[in-house]
Amino acid sequence: MKYDVVIIGASAGGLTTAISARKFYPDKSVLVIKREDISMIPCGIPYIFGTLNSVDDDILPVEKFLEPLGVDVLTDEVTEIDPRAKLVRTASGKEIAWEKLVLATGSKPVKPEFPGSELEGVYTVPKDYRYLKEFRERVKTAERIVIVGGGFIALEVGDEIRKLGKDVTILVRSRLLRSSFDREFSEMVAERLEERSIKVIHGQVERILGGERVERVRLIDGSELPADLVIFSIGYRPNVELAVKAGLRVTRYGIWTDEYMRTSHPDIFAVGDCVEHRDFFTGKPYGLMLASTATFEARIAGANLFKLQIVRENRRTIGVYSTNVAGLTLAAAGLTEEAARREGFEVIVGYGKGPDRHPAKFPDTSMVTVKLIFSRDRGAILGAQIAGGKSVGEMINILALAIQKRLTASELYTLQIATHPLLTASPVGYQILQAAEDALAKLRA
Repeated sequence: MKYDVVIIGASAGGLTTAISARKFYPDKSVLVIKREDISMIPCGIPYIFGTLNSVDDDILPVEKFLEPLGVDVLTDEVTEIDPRAKLVRTASGKEIAWEKLVLATGSKPVKPEFPGSELEGVYTVPKDYRYLKEFRERVKTAERIVIVGGGFIALEVGDEIRKLGKDVTILVRSRLLRSSFDREFSEMVAERLEERSIKVIHGQVERILGGERVERVRLIDGSELPADLVIFSIGYRPNVELAVKAGLRVTRYGIWTDEYMRTSHPDIFAVGDCVEHRDFFTGKPYGLMLASTATFEARIAGANLFKLQIVRENRRTIGVYSTNVAGLTLAAAGLTEEAARREGFEVIVGYGKGPDRHPAKFPDTSMVTVKLIFSRDRGAILGAQIAGGKSVGEMINILALAIQKRLTASELYTLQIATHPLLTASPVGYQILQAAEDALAKLRA
C-alpha cells in the first residue's frame, strides 16, 4: 500500500492538512490514519457536561469531511515510522509507503502523580470518546467536585458542571488564566465564578484520600476538601513518541519544525499540539495547544508539501485565545503586560470600555473592556485582552492580525470600522479605538 501523502492524526491539524493537501495537489493520493474509531471536537469537550445533551453531540465526523474529497481514512494505530524506507507500520500489521508524511499526533493530559491519584473518581480531560462517556455518567452521580487547575479547560469544565447543580470547587496554585491574562482579567472571571457559586481556592494538592473511591483532597497546608470526584486539568503534553523513535529532532516542547512545518527529515512535516512553537516577539520556544494554531500550521504544511508555494511571512506563533466562563467571554492575543515587562519591553497600556450595542438598552447588550499593550519606542502593538459578550470572540481576531502586521497605536486609532446599533458598539465609543487613543495620548504625553 502506497500513498503520496500519509497523515497521522485526524483532529484539527490532521484534518486541515488533508483538506489543504487535496486543494493544492489534487493529483496526489492522501491517507489519514486515525487511532480512534470515534473522534472528538477537542474544544467542545468541556460542554458535554452541561450545554450539550451527550458526548455524541461533540463527535468530529472525519469521514464526512474527507471522503468526498477523495481522501482515504484508516482506523489503526501507527506503531513505527521508518524514515529511510519511507514506511509507517501499524498495530494491525500494515506497512504503508509514503512520499510525504505529516505528524498531527496531538497531545495528552498530564496525569496526576499525587498519592491517591489511582483511586476511583479521579479523572483528567482527554480526547477519548469512551473515557468521556464514562466520565460524564460519573459526574451525574457525584455531588462535590474538585477541579485542580486554573486554565481554560478547568474553568470551562467547572462552569459546565455547575449548570447541573453540583457543588464545584476550583483549586488553583496562583491565579486564574495566569499565562494568558493580566491580573485584572483574572479577577473579572473569579468574580463571575463566585456569582455562579463556584468556589475558587488557592493551594496545592498533597494527596487524594479515600478507600476505593476518592473522598477528600488534602492540601499541603493540611486543610482538606471533601470530594466525590476530582478532575485534574493541569496541562497537556505533546505526543512525540513516534517522532522520538524515528530519530526526529524533538525538544522538551515538542517536535522541532522550520517555518514550513518541516521536521529534521525533509519529507516529514508536523503540525499542532505535538510541535514546538516559537514566540512571535521573543523567538523563545514554548508549548502551545490550540486548535486554531494547529489549523494555521496545517494550512502551511498542506500547501508546501511538494513545493514551497506559500511563503510564510510570520515565522513565529501568536497565541490567540478565547473562552466563555460563567457568561463572560474572555479573549487574548500576544503578550500580556506582565510578560512584556518580564521580557524587558518598555510598554504603554491603553484601555477602552463600553457597551457592545448602541443604545445600550438592547436586551443582549454586554459591557466590553479592551486592554491593549504597546511598545513605548515605536508604539507597536504587543498584546491585547478583551472581556465582555460574544462579540469579543471576533474582536480578538482583528487584534491578532494587528499584532501579526505590527500595527501601531496610531494605525489602530485611525482604523476604519463598520458599526450598526444591533451588532456593534457605537462608532463614537468603539472599544479598540478607545484603547488605542488612550495609549496614543500616553505615548505623546
